[in-house]
Formats: sequence, C-alpha cells, structure tokens
Amino acid sequence: MADYFTHFSCLLDVGTPERAARAIDFFVALRDEDDKSEEPQFHGFDLSVQDGPESSVLWIHDDESGDVEAATAFILPLAEELDLSGLWGFEHSNTCSRPRLDAFGGGAHLIDLGARKVICWVNTQTWLADALNGEDPDA
Repeated sequence: MADYFTHFSCLLDVGTPERAARAIDFFVALRDEDDKSEEPQFHGFDLSVQDGPESSVLWIHDDESGDVEAATAFILPLAEELDLSGLWGFEHSNTCSRPRLDAFGGGAHLIDLGARKVICWVNTQTWLADALNGEDPDA
C-alpha cells in the first residue's frame, strides 16, 4: 500500500515580535474553535515563531502531511487580524511512499494579503497535462 503526502514549509514576516505573538494566539483560538466544529478547517499544518520569541517571522509547515487549503484558509483571516498587506505565497510538494504515476507533483499559491484573497495557484500535474494536450498552460 502506498502512502501519499503533501509537504510545505514557508515563512511569513508579520513585522514585529508582538504581531507574531498575536498570530500564535489567533492560531490557538482558531484551533480551539475548530476542535468543536463538525468540519474543522484549520488543521493540517503547524505554526510557530521562527528563531524564538524576539522574531517577527512565522514558520508555517507540516510535520507528516499537510493541508494546503487549511494553511490558505488560516492566512486570509490572519491577514485581516494583523492588517497585513503585500503579496505572499508558498509552494508545496506531493510525494508518495511508493512509485505511483499520479503521486508526484506540487504547486504554489499566491496571496494578496491586503485584498485578503488568493490571486492564483498552480498545480504542476494539471499544468503539465494541459501543456501535453496542446492547451495553453498559462491560460
């Protein structure tokens, strides 16, 4: 049997150590609410402050297999909570414990923090399939 995994590890600088601490508190509060929900949406990744409490940089990552949609779902309200702006994004990879034809690939998400929306995303499996079928992969 094959095990499928999604991995990501990315940084988000929120500007100050105080904002980083607020982000952690916000994350914990969302997770607490999520634990009571029938459809949790903020699990599937971990959050910590990179390089200790005097840092303004958040580390968003998975330990075993992550949920890209959960990470994105968290970043959008976090941007609102901390009044973040600018562009931010992250990449992810899809892997498998055994060689399978559909098991490897990855993607990326580009987020406009100020507008609180995902601008675009790409999945390499879809992109490649489109390109091989003669479609414009950049459309």
